[in-house]
Amino acid sequence: MGIESSWMFDLFGTVFPVAFVLILAIVLLSMGKEVWRWGRNNAEPLLTVHSRITSRRVKMSQSPSDAASTTPARTLYYVTFEVESGDRLEFKVNGEEYGMCAEGDEGRLSFKGTRYIGFERTNRLYTERLRG
Repeated sequence: MGIESSWMFDLFGTVFPVAFVLILAIVLLSMGKEVWRWGRNNAEPLLTVHSRITSRRVKMSQSPSDAASTTPARTLYYVTFEVESGDRLEFKVNGEEYGMCAEGDEGRLSFKGTRYIGFERTNRLYTERLRG
């Protein structure tokens, strides 16, 4: 148990601090990225543009270890808008907003950077009468 087992303590004394620093760096970089995105969105002007909903999607996730637990699956809702220039923008929305949206709806999309603010639908019957 003398000299032969000391290599294990040297390995642990070297590997553990390096792994700890790497994990800490990853966590700090992730947090820094989110703070940077939040600040960038706050600096952007609030834009409101005419748009049309082109698609909607749902992303559900639950880790295999959570399958037997009482924790519900995580559900994320996304809506894609097409603006007058032809560009498409996808935003994460809450479940209530998602339920109120339908493909083909037209209205005024408000957003700030990559942050979704809201969507105000125009009355389809009213706009069709104006065009016809």
